[in-house]
Amino acid sequence: MSDQTASPNTGTGTGTGTGTGTDEGDVTASDPQWLSDAERNAWLDLAGLLLRLPGTLDAQLERDSGLSFFEYMVLGMLAEQEGGELQMSKLAILTNGSLSRLSHVVQRLERQGLVRRTPCPQDRRARHAVLTDEGLARVEAAAPGHVAHARALVVDAVDAADLEAFGRVAATILDRVDAWQRG
Repeated sequence: MSDQTASPNTGTGTGTGTGTGTDEGDVTASDPQWLSDAERNAWLDLAGLLLRLPGTLDAQLERDSGLSFFEYMVLGMLAEQEGGELQMSKLAILTNGSLSRLSHVVQRLERQGLVRRTPCPQDRRARHAVLTDEGLARVEAAAPGHVAHARALVVDAVDAADLEAFGRVAATILDRVDAWQRG
């Protein structure tokens, strides 16, 4: 391991790794490429964001609207579609959720009368989620508070150039996550 040391608290390690780490899977667990101090700090900041931001978004939406963030995303993505309708697999992609998670959430929203599921006319095996009038009213009522909260925590916290760069970085990472999940 030369001058690199593993960090038992984070598993990220510290030291002066020499590889570029640009290719997915180019380093095996038996040959780790430890993070530099700058990489470790960025990674821990990202991990903190991933762990803390969803809870903050959930708390505001639950308090003000009785919806979780994921439920809000499902309703919001449906509201943006013509006719408020979308095939479940496409809705899973738009909400960045698994089809299994989406199915459970849509079932819960269906019990509340916010969505309904219908057969897909093009594919008898697939189902559509359809936003009800009550679901549209609920997401429209939740939107102003959620947007204000998202703006206060994220959008207005950085300048436009940083926000644009953050969007590009997030899209790049999401592409890699998608590729990894596909195997």
